[in-house]
Amino acid sequence: MKGDAFIQESALPWTPTEPGVKRKVLGYNDGIMMVRVAFEKGAVGSLHQHVHVQCTLIESGAFDVTISGKTQHLTAGDCFLVPSNEIHGVVAKEAGVLVDVFTPMREEFV
Repeated sequence: MKGDAFIQESALPWTPTEPGVKRKVLGYNDGIMMVRVAFEKGAVGSLHQHVHVQCTLIESGAFDVTISGKTQHLTAGDCFLVPSNEIHGVVAKEAGVLVDVFTPMREEFV
């Protein structure tokens, strides 16, 4: 996976995280990482922070996204950007999938 030029998502395992949430690490190297995160309706991505800059695409579903105390309702096709060390989290208002991109890569995910 690390540094692979081509990634077949169907061959990669899901990893359970929080209740109703699972993630699949896609491509990455030391500088960047892409992760698919699936949520059941009502599942919560708890408020947290990390040094990594995060850019997320709402692939499907609907989410209430909180960044630095501000919350917005986002749906498929929308995205959000989390600066380094900002507190953020999501609530799945519908079942859905997020595609996260981190820089640098999240070492604790592999």
